[in-house]
Amino acid sequence: MSDVSANEQAGRSSPAMVVGPPHQWITWLALAFLTTGSVASLRSAPTMAVYGLAAVFLYVVPAILFLLPQALVAAELASGWPGGVYRWVTEGLSGRMGLLAVWCQFAMTIFYYPTLLAYVASTLAYVINPDLASNGVWTGAIIVIVFWAGVFVSAKGMKEIAKLASSGLVIGTLIPGALLVIMGIVYLAQGNPSAAPMDAGHLLPAWTGIASLVLIVNNFLAYSGMEMNAVHVSNLKDPGKEYPRSMFLALGLVLLIFILPALAVSWVVPADGVSLTAGIMQAFSQFFGHFGLSFLVPVVAIALVCAATGGMLGWLAGPSKGLLLIGKQQGYLPPFYQKVNKQGIQVNILVTQGAVTTAIALLYAFIPNVSSAYWILSVMTTQVYLVVYLLMFVAAVRLRRNKPDHPRGYRAPMLNLLCVVGFLASLAAFAIGFVPPSQFGSGSAGMYALVITGGIVIIGLLPPLLLYALRKPAWRTQPEDAEVDS
Repeated sequence: MSDVSANEQAGRSSPAMVVGPPHQWITWLALAFLTTGSVASLRSAPTMAVYGLAAVFLYVVPAILFLLPQALVAAELASGWPGGVYRWVTEGLSGRMGLLAVWCQFAMTIFYYPTLLAYVASTLAYVINPDLASNGVWTGAIIVIVFWAGVFVSAKGMKEIAKLASSGLVIGTLIPGALLVIMGIVYLAQGNPSAAPMDAGHLLPAWTGIASLVLIVNNFLAYSGMEMNAVHVSNLKDPGKEYPRSMFLALGLVLLIFILPALAVSWVVPADGVSLTAGIMQAFSQFFGHFGLSFLVPVVAIALVCAATGGMLGWLAGPSKGLLLIGKQQGYLPPFYQKVNKQGIQVNILVTQGAVTTAIALLYAFIPNVSSAYWILSVMTTQVYLVVYLLMFVAAVRLRRNKPDHPRGYRAPMLNLLCVVGFLASLAAFAIGFVPPSQFGSGSAGMYALVITGGIVIIGLLPPLLLYALRKPAWRTQPEDAEVDS
């Protein structure tokens, strides 16, 4: 494996990102589909379904203010500095900030897997007993069982898992999503009333204070990850023209996958009855019941579970691989965490991550409202990952200013403006993440903010500070690449 390939893996967070030699060209259309598959999901549809028609506004605004800036800025960084966010931030800011960025990228998965598997648990409940979807003990048990099964399978190697993750886009996203939307359109065409108002007066969300817009923060996480696919910019024959074209198509596809199923859920499930974890299955159950197809409920549930589980398996070893590589090269990790098995999988890191995930899963058993636990962990995930983007946008401006002549395969237009817009959008999303949403009752706002802050500090900030302070030269078990600092 070449040095460039190894370091590209350091910044890899998605199994779909298979980076080949420069002569292995891909089309802009293929890149658009690849990006769509790594970003789009039906899992977030219930979150926005509570807003009805306003979901369109709440999806489009983050796409303009956040999705486009991160995709175009990351394309320039990836085409000039292979190695992912660690190298980008290290080159643009400092090694300490680079460590913070790559750790936050890894740490966000600690929250990501419980929220993803909570969705798996609530969906799987519809195969056995729908009442289990709101049962915290059931949810916690499924999170623990499925995650540890994923760790076991991942330790065997990722080749087949990557195929499973890719096929999940079709099996568990495109087909169920299209089916949901088609049934919704037919349902309305038959003269049935929509559970959510569909008139122009509801295009914007009702303003009842800042808390009424808090759920928009989840959309920033929904769009995160497109910067990972920016490493493919070097595989395009004409990146200056083809990459923006690819991103605009991916943007359109992602918006369709996010918006239309969310609307379909709002047509049949009242806003006050939408479960953030089981909303998709609520909609399928009601549509199938209406059309006399209730026997298909378990089939769709299994398809959604397979897709979500396949995605988890595919992502499981990615971020930890980047942490492993910089741990070896910079001495940030003790030898225990640098050990790999015969398949080259960093099992000790995965097992430790599994222990933390298990502890988080217990929250579902003790918090009465599963949707509340799901939302709190989703916000923590977003907050930790947004730190990566804040650092990335600042680093991009500094690199353009301090190294304007450094070779780049793609130069983002109006980069400074893109970075300012992306940074302010990320900062606004970060700030609003501390405000409790109005949908979760009259709990203490201060306690909510304290819980979110504690999660960010303990999981996102404290570990990299300790890794940097406790690093030892003897822990450097792999020579540092002369060009790539990651």
